[in-house]
Amino acid sequence: MTYDLYLGDYAYSSWSLRGWLLFEKFGIARNTTLVDFSDQSVAEQLTKIAPARTVPAVKFPESTVVSDSLAIAEELATQHPDAGIWPTDPGARATARNLAAEMHSGFFALRNDCPMNLRISYEDAQPSEAVLADLARLETIWEHARTSYGEGGPWLCGSYSAADAFFAPVAGRIAGYNLPVGDVAQAYVAAHLSDPAFRRWRAMGLVHGQTLPWYAKDYPPRTWPGPAPRKAVAVAATSAENANCPYSGKPVTHFMEMEGRIFGFCNAFCRDKTAADPEAWPAFMALL
Repeated sequence: MTYDLYLGDYAYSSWSLRGWLLFEKFGIARNTTLVDFSDQSVAEQLTKIAPARTVPAVKFPESTVVSDSLAIAEELATQHPDAGIWPTDPGARATARNLAAEMHSGFFALRNDCPMNLRISYEDAQPSEAVLADLARLETIWEHARTSYGEGGPWLCGSYSAADAFFAPVAGRIAGYNLPVGDVAQAYVAAHLSDPAFRRWRAMGLVHGQTLPWYAKDYPPRTWPGPAPRKAVAVAATSAENANCPYSGKPVTHFMEMEGRIFGFCNAFCRDKTAADPEAWPAFMALL
């Protein structure tokens, strides 16, 4: 099966993060096309897969186009029933679907006041009463799910499910705007920030595309609260320990230094996403 997945900007597109996680976390192969957020013409860039006009959008193997993230989750679960997109336990599955649906259709104050921006974290975003009410609701439903079905793990309904993919951008917002939540919610946010897939997405967001000024807020910045990446930097070199890129298998042309060692990649993006957070990339860590 070949899926064509269309995504927006890694740093800013919260719905794209959800769609990407549905493929990445459940091992579903896809071809990816990025839509350029800098010219703000997403619908025009998707004309070849009409009627889609928003991201994420997926062209399924039978040529059906689906451009609603919840519909994408359900259709992938139908086509890949053993992938674990929804929990197998009936109660956990119903709860996970309810959680994803509530995220899909609610929390408008949080979305509007705190647009996702994974390039920065703020010290004090001065949340409004409406945002605080959204956070209180999140704490209620997250704690209920984890108490009822979390089985002592970090995710909402047992193993990682589509519900967690839907709340990953919310975790990014809470971290990015330093929003006040209790210990249970903070632990759930920390699980997302530490998740290698989330870290890979954020690493790509740090190095791909422009910093878009319309997402900036006038708050004092702080250090990103997730795991600190190991130091790695792009360098000018002519050889590396590896002859082929760890991702594509192509000959290396771009180089990175980490802990006194030189590694090679097939293009600048492969190098830069790795330098942004080396431990997020299993194929690179196998070289290290």
